[in-house]
Amino acid sequence: MAIIHQYDKRSGITYAYESHSYWDKEKKTSRAKRTLIGRVNMDTGEIVPTDGRCKKDKIRRDEGKNPDYKGLWEKLQKKCLAQESLINALQKELSELREKPPHV
Repeated sequence: MAIIHQYDKRSGITYAYESHSYWDKEKKTSRAKRTLIGRVNMDTGEIVPTDGRCKKDKIRRDEGKNPDYKGLWEKLQKKCLAQESLINALQKELSELREKPPHV
């Protein structure tokens, strides 16, 4: 296991990866599997954990907005109606199965 630093030319950011080497029996060669650890701070050299796609930032931006309560309510009602119709259909099928005589 090793930590590898890789520079991204497009963004100008250096990322740190954890590399695990293993032997690929099928191809008869060594391979490496890398897992992203985070970004490397160029000033301090410290590795800052990240998911690599700024997903956390998008979640924080969405928290500040006022939610659409009407839309959420309508979505919840549709979901409840769908579940009720599924429950009714399953109950009907169950009662039909109970009425059938067992196969001997």
